Amino acid sequence: MSNQGKVAVGGVALGLLLWALTGSFLIALVVVVGIPAIAYLALDPSQRRKVRRIGRKELGR
Repeated sequence: MSNQGKVAVGGVALGLLLWALTGSFLIALVVVVGIPAIAYLALDPSQRRKVRRIGRKELGR
């Protein structure tokens, strides 16, 4: 299984676990989407440009 596949399965599992624990789909969605968004915003502007420039397939290399 590729790294992207593992990340996708982990994200779905985390979302389902949070949904079950909190009972609210919105809270689980905010956590699953919010953490990567916060991590992206924590990057320097030059690092953000690099992430945008590199294709998705090349990020795992």
